Amino acid sequence: MKQFVSVNDVTDINAMVAKALAYKANPFADKHLGTGKRIGLLFLNPSLRTRLSTQVAASNLGMEAIVFNVDKEGWALEFEEGAIMSGTTVEHIKDAAPILGNYFDVLAIRTFPSLKNREDDYSEMYINQFIKYAGVPVVSLESATLHPLQSLTDVITIAEDVNLKPKTLNFKPKIVLTWAPHVKPLPQCVANSFAQWVNAWGEADFVITHPEDYELSEAFTKGAIITHNQDEALKDADYVYVKNWSTYHDYGKIYENDPKWMLTNDKLVLTNQAKVMHCLPVRRNVELSDEILDGSNSLVTQQASNRVWAAQAVLSEILSPHPLKGSNNVLQ
Repeated sequence: MKQFVSVNDVTDINAMVAKALAYKANPFADKHLGTGKRIGLLFLNPSLRTRLSTQVAASNLGMEAIVFNVDKEGWALEFEEGAIMSGTTVEHIKDAAPILGNYFDVLAIRTFPSLKNREDDYSEMYINQFIKYAGVPVVSLESATLHPLQSLTDVITIAEDVNLKPKTLNFKPKIVLTWAPHVKPLPQCVANSFAQWVNAWGEADFVITHPEDYELSEAFTKGAIITHNQDEALKDADYVYVKNWSTYHDYGKIYENDPKWMLTNDKLVLTNQAKVMHCLPVRRNVELSDEILDGSNSLVTQQASNRVWAAQAVLSEILSPHPLKGSNNVLQ
């Protein structure tokens, strides 16, 4: 694996899931794989789970992880080609990235969308410029449009939970991604990425539900059933992924915050005793009710804990001289 910025960098999702779960069972199985290697974790915006889980994953493989908060500790970077740097930016990515590539064996980058200009955000200029100039493998710790480590984690968590259920021949879970209210506009990254991965995985019946005007880009949702009727979507669901996102077409806006879209136990009655997921952080009793988050249907803690194994599987693939060649269906 030369980079990890989307599901398109993974040749076999089931093999990655199996590898991650193998690391969960034996975290130090490849503890010497990263010996003498360094990973640079560059954050252009804050992080908790992404940062710490990737550090732990790197450590499990024997790598040294160095964290740099670019937005607080470094020079303001310029990413535009041919820029006349007479403003607030101090250093061009063309000068910074090759140096970082000489310092590190792998670069992991976390960026964030402006939510002001869709064309700029969806061009993924920041992470693409690192890929272009660093000269080493780049891992996305979230970009302007996608969060692949989170989505790999989500698939791992679903597969892990499915395999704990009583075995049913040809079982295909129904997964629902539902929009939730929030107090401020949020990116489409997690929703885009989750849709992209579940569609590519192909092991589930996938439904997306949201209010009118909250459509996501078809580039990520094509293949899913989309409805504005949340109750209809929840019927017989096995997994419900809760996430807010702002508008895509009239970019970065909040049109409504109807509390009726918040998931509650009353709504879970419509499901097949569905397990509930959220990427965190979560606004309690806005996006998700306490009764859900603290109840037996919640997979949120397990999901967040699995971030380590997703990151470890990805780093292992980048470091390994013998990458994955494929696997059987992980939903046995």
